Amino acid sequence: MKLLVVSAAPILKKKDVLVAYAPMVAELDLWFEKADEVTILAPTKYPKQLLTKAFARQDIKIVSVPALYFGSFSGLLNAVWGIPVTKIKLLIAMAKADHIHLRPPGTISLFGCWMQILFPWKKKTAKYAGNWSPKAAQPFSYRVQKRLLSNTFLTRNMQVLVYGDWPDQTKNIKPFFTATYWESEKQEVAPRDYSGAVKMVYLGTLSPNKRVDYAVKLIRELKDLGVDANLDVYGEGAERPKLERQISALELGDRVILKGNQPAEVVREALKKAHFSILASQSEGWPKAVAEAMFWGAIPLASPVSCVPWMLDQGKRGLLLDFETDAETIAAMLTRPRRLSNMASAAVKWSQQYTMDRFRSEIHKLLES
Repeated sequence: MKLLVVSAAPILKKKDVLVAYAPMVAELDLWFEKADEVTILAPTKYPKQLLTKAFARQDIKIVSVPALYFGSFSGLLNAVWGIPVTKIKLLIAMAKADHIHLRPPGTISLFGCWMQILFPWKKKTAKYAGNWSPKAAQPFSYRVQKRLLSNTFLTRNMQVLVYGDWPDQTKNIKPFFTATYWESEKQEVAPRDYSGAVKMVYLGTLSPNKRVDYAVKLIRELKDLGVDANLDVYGEGAERPKLERQISALELGDRVILKGNQPAEVVREALKKAHFSILASQSEGWPKAVAEAMFWGAIPLASPVSCVPWMLDQGKRGLLLDFETDAETIAAMLTRPRRLSNMASAAVKWSQQYTMDRFRSEIHKLLES
């Protein structure tokens, strides 16, 4: 089988080794297991630093296309020649493929959603990594992609994988998930003692969308309520200088530690000891940081976006943040340790269903169907 992957995520070459954003590589490696030939159509340059990982197989054909951005004048000028080039390369690559795999949302996947209409007989899948909620406020291009993918007249022979189980969907929309840990990595999760100092963790990039500043503010509010709470922040990003200033201004240097990017083993050990994880994002797809925390018994504190309310069973497996009374709610929860233990146990039971073994099996079924 000749598999084509269409993605806006860049494929880079480091010392003659093909690498990409680490979480995406972990997933695509599983898609590639069933393919005889693999082609990825994607940008091959990126101005920012990425946490990268090498692909398990290196016999991948890369079709390089421009990274299309419309947020600046130079980006618009680049698109004048970039869009025709991208369309031509998409047409050729799709014509050669046996299975077309799109990874929306994104500018390049927008053109992929249009171009795939020309190949109704070919097997296709789309992994929609963003928020599929019909009520979500999203950019116009994202809404177009969702409409195209949901239109079973224009989009044929395709299964669209989305995060969460949403009502009133077309027959080609399939609730899906992602995973981090293998079945063999499961361990008995140690119960937490909620009577002493409270340990919180944040996992992810330090970007405005993630609102890590709210997590820092929450620690200050808990301190003012007499709760001995600490926060370890794992990740890097543009918001770090701002967070450093905030931590200093709120006099939290002994309570909030910016750990930077750390190996997966270090993060895993931190989650095993944490009481809570926090993710106050403005938007998400399937937040791995939430699922990973639940896997190891850290109760998630997360904003109610995308499929998060479903993941947390409307607050039975974690706290859905409201940004107004969260500190008071957490302080009250800490007086009920049995309830917290039950919440943590429910989170573990739910998250440990979604292993890489199951993920691989579901992906292989899609490619074989």
